Formats: sequence, C-alpha cells, structure tokens
Amino acid sequence: MKRETIFILVWLAFSPALFAQVIGTLFPVMEAETVEDKKVILPEAVKGKYTLLGLAYSKKSEDELNSWFQPVFEKFIQKNKGLFEGFGYDVNVYFVPMFTGVNAAATGTAKRKAIKNVDPQLLPYILFYKGELKPYKDALDFEKKDIPYFFVLDKDGKILYATSGKYSSSKMDEVEKVLE
Repeated sequence: MKRETIFILVWLAFSPALFAQVIGTLFPVMEAETVEDKKVILPEAVKGKYTLLGLAYSKKSEDELNSWFQPVFEKFIQKNKGLFEGFGYDVNVYFVPMFTGVNAAATGTAKRKAIKNVDPQLLPYILFYKGELKPYKDALDFEKKDIPYFFVLDKDGKILYATSGKYSSSKMDEVEKVLE
C-alpha cells in the first residue's frame, strides 16, 4: 500500500498532464480562422461533440505540434475502411498555431504556407489565432512557450484532460481513455 502511494505521488509530480487547476473549467472563448479566413469561435463551434485541441505559440512549439498531425489524423480524422469501418471516434480536432504580439503580422504568411505545404486533408483541422496571449496563458496554465499544449473538451466545452509536449504513444493513450 505504501509503495503504491509513493508511485502515485511520483507520477503526479512528474506527469506532463498535470493541469489540475484547468480540469473541469470551460475552455476560454477564442476566435480563430481557417486557411480560407472563415471565423471559428471556440468552444462554441465545437459544442455537442468531444474535441481535441492542440495549441502552440512559438516556432519550436509549432514543430512539436506538427509531431501530432499524422497520429491524430490516423486515429481521429481518417475514415476507417473495410473491416473496422464504423469503429472510429466522433470527435472534433483542431490544431491552433497562435500568433501574438509582433508575430501576429505573420498570420497571413502562415496561412499561405499551410495551403502550400500541408496535406490538403489536414487543412480543415488547422485554425489560426491572432491576438493576445495573456488571457490564454492565465486561463490554461501554459507557461513554457517552446512546447504545444493539448486539451480534450467535453460536449459543453469543459476541459476534461490536458497534456503538453511532443507526441508520444502514452499521451495518445491518455487522450483515448478520456474520449472512451
């Protein structure tokens, strides 16, 4: 019993998914845009369905955010074919590069680059945020600018789970547990 308690405490101390103060809170309102400049208001636009959001607010964090593209696409977006058709997840997915401060001027350039360089199947799942960072840093408890942050929202926009950093199968397993 004592050994299990120590393990749990150590796990909690080093868990990248430890965002206790944000779990159970509503995701803050965020106005973002698609590559076609269509406005999407989160979490309002995703209500009624579970949602996985990935946010990045620096070039380095954007690179780590990209490490999630293929695994998330295969797990949650790509339609299953053949024997396993119908066994997929019914979940919204959005990757959100955040352009703030002087970088906000680069949003248009980033959209054009995405159209040119990103698989067209992924483009509908990328939103661009341009604006202030502080409200999101405060509300979502993200301080390290060089890593991406991921949030699983329930059907009402409430945060059920949060993690950060480069993709790993163990992080994906945790996301899946929450969605099941």
